Amino acid sequence: MTTRAGRRSLLWDGVLALAVALSALPALRHGLHDLRALPFALALAVPLLWRRRAPAAVFGVLAAVAFVQWLVFRPVVADLALLVAFATVATRCRPRVLVGAAAVMELGVVLAVARYTPSSGNPLLAWLFLTGLVTAAGALGIYARVRAAYVAEVELRLRTLEREQDRQAQLAAATERTRIARELHDIVAHNLAVLVALTDGASFTVRTDPARAERAVAEASAVGRTALRELRQALGVLRADDAATDLAPAPGLANLDGLIAPLRHTGVAVTTRTTGATDALPAGLQLAIYRIVQESLTNVVKHAVGASRVDIAIAVVDGDVTLAVSDDGAPTTCLPAVTGSGIDGMRERAAAHHGTVRTTATAQGWCVVGRFPAAREVPVP
Repeated sequence: MTTRAGRRSLLWDGVLALAVALSALPALRHGLHDLRALPFALALAVPLLWRRRAPAAVFGVLAAVAFVQWLVFRPVVADLALLVAFATVATRCRPRVLVGAAAVMELGVVLAVARYTPSSGNPLLAWLFLTGLVTAAGALGIYARVRAAYVAEVELRLRTLEREQDRQAQLAAATERTRIARELHDIVAHNLAVLVALTDGASFTVRTDPARAERAVAEASAVGRTALRELRQALGVLRADDAATDLAPAPGLANLDGLIAPLRHTGVAVTTRTTGATDALPAGLQLAIYRIVQESLTNVVKHAVGASRVDIAIAVVDGDVTLAVSDDGAPTTCLPAVTGSGIDGMRERAAAHHGTVRTTATAQGWCVVGRFPAAREVPVP
């Protein structure tokens, strides 16, 4: 695009130089005496081809040509090239150069008035007219400079805005990918862990306690159906057809019993205690707590070998929410202190609600503690 603009500018400069050169043709009709107008016109026209690349040098050359013309000849129409060169200096050169060029132009005005004003004319009016032309040329050049700077600033801001929009879009896409990955991890990891525990239990008791094994298999089937339903809901938001998306409400604290039931069938005693108005918590916060409890129970199944009891406590005091999930698995066999995607997901969910999640080993087992400041609504992801 820059090359194309440069060619277009050179074309316009060529047309301008040709027009200045052709301005000498009418003078040739008056005889050989006026043939001197042609070389002056050419000398004033040709340098205009370089006025954009070297405006100060071109102006100096034209001023020198005009001075020689003032010494040996009369004014010609091609002298207008000086105004073009002066306007270019005003557009492209530093203010100090512009001031010098303006002084040269005004000196030329004085010389022209002194030599070319007829005896019957008014030198003051001639000076005012020529000075007005010089001023107009300089003003046009300054206007072009200001406009070019304004356009460049607008283009810079547009490019900056486009880059910022691209960055925001990339950030939003990355955030959405993280959210989807976290949601799928919570659903799949928990349900698969419970499924494995139930099927292992069924295989161990199929001969000694067939009825218990049958109940474990039935519960595993129910867990599998629940996982499929939750996966459909999670993946439904990615579908292009919004009408086909399952808009079932997100799980909350009222759904904890359904989350806990499969774990109880594996032989783990799970107790829940709630204090305060937990039902009044915002839906987004309830979903976050639900997923943190879900991941904590998943870790109990996967890592807390030998755990026989899990205690879940949720307390709401003055708007602040505290969650604690603890088990009695041996600390040496519990979830290691090295964080994985599940623990990272819990912390990300808590951070979205200005809360924190801390995982620690205790004398009895493992404990996950979440704290959320005065509950505020955050959209359900």
